[in-house]
Amino acid sequence: MFGVVLWSDSSDRKAVIWCEDHGDLAFYRQIGEQKGPSLDVGDWVQFDVVTERNQRVATNPKLVKHGVCPDLPDVLRHAGDAQPRRTQADPASSAKVVPFSRSAGRKKDDGVLTKACPA
Repeated sequence: MFGVVLWSDSSDRKAVIWCEDHGDLAFYRQIGEQKGPSLDVGDWVQFDVVTERNQRVATNPKLVKHGVCPDLPDVLRHAGDAQPRRTQADPASSAKVVPFSRSAGRKKDDGVLTKACPA
């Protein structure tokens, strides 16, 4: 699976990853002498997912690209700010849409399917 790091703590070697399937967040923690990349907020990573005690856990992370979306946590945090509330009678009001840049969406790049991050 691919995802973007939303939060990381380099001293504790932990990270929280927003997954490409928009399901639950994945939690990552380097254990012991396990080798792994240093993950920073905004990094685009590829990883395996396992479920432990009803939580998604990221394993075997590989850094795809450093710093792709450093502002993503703020964009998500403020996605609903200053938007008027719609009534339940309006079906369009049932979904919250996060605006993406024009280049967003899926695109083919050297045979790899990728997603662009929000502007």
